[in-house]
Amino acid sequence: MIGSTLPLLFLDVDGPLIPFGATRQQLPDGYPTYKTGRHIPGADTNPLITRVNPAHGPRLMALPCELVWATTWMSDANACLAPWLGLPELPVVTWPEPSDEDEQDGLHWKTRELLRWAAGRPFAWIDDEITTTDRIWMEAHHPGQALLHRVTARHGITDEDFTTLDHWLRLHQG
Repeated sequence: MIGSTLPLLFLDVDGPLIPFGATRQQLPDGYPTYKTGRHIPGADTNPLITRVNPAHGPRLMALPCELVWATTWMSDANACLAPWLGLPELPVVTWPEPSDEDEQDGLHWKTRELLRWAAGRPFAWIDDEITTTDRIWMEAHHPGQALLHRVTARHGITDEDFTTLDHWLRLHQG
């Protein structure tokens, strides 16, 4: 949305939308899989897409924000996941080459680019790799409000995560 006053929501895929990493002991029956009832390009070539709960699409669309893909899936998120979730084509953050400086400082390689992309706007970022270092760095460098919300990759985004996001985004909409 050009000129939008809504906060941004930077959305990672692997971990938040596609849960992974649980052991057989933690999930004896494995991860649940879902169907959408329609042909989705890429769903048959990437079996992990069926782990994405299509009900998350309407829940994401109901949040008072501008959704932005912040994932290594890049444009594949729009080609495969957006139709699976019933989302429109979303803006995609293009990642620069990771810098050695970030690795030395313990900063996530996405953090600086998300700050540039936000350009002072309030934003929430959901990812399974956010650290305290990212939060401290963002507080020191971002003039607006930011919620860096870590999702547990083993579970993916939960009802509690949606509640937290909805509450924060409503408090920070322009």
